[in-house]
Amino acid sequence: MPRREDLPSTLRRSPEKAQRTWEKTHDSAVETYGEGERSHRTAFAAVKHQFEKVGDHWEPKGRKGPSDQQAAGGGPERRAATAGGVDANATKDHLMSVARKLDVPGRSSMTKPELVTAIEKANDRATRKARGD
Repeated sequence: MPRREDLPSTLRRSPEKAQRTWEKTHDSAVETYGEGERSHRTAFAAVKHQFEKVGDHWEPKGRKGPSDQQAAGGGPERRAATAGGVDANATKDHLMSVARKLDVPGRSSMTKPELVTAIEKANDRATRKARGD
């Protein structure tokens, strides 16, 4: 089992359930695939089914399920765009509330895909800032 400090930084700032989900899935994936990127991707996929990235941490989603086209498709042969933890399948109203929380400028005139992209960029900035990058 990975030590707490081995968790990705965004998960260390997230609810305990998100941390446990990542740890259990990662441990299982390591047994199947070995340590490495594939195990990390598998663990994050499990987290994304129940949580969405908001700023520099993960928050519970209102519903369980895939967060973007890649998560819905699955498998290496069916690569699709990922939304970096943003729940791209959420309603536009929900995305607007997340954008408001992150103080995304110009959000009121954005389309749903534009909101997803803007939230993803805001999340990346918040994560870099929290890491001290």
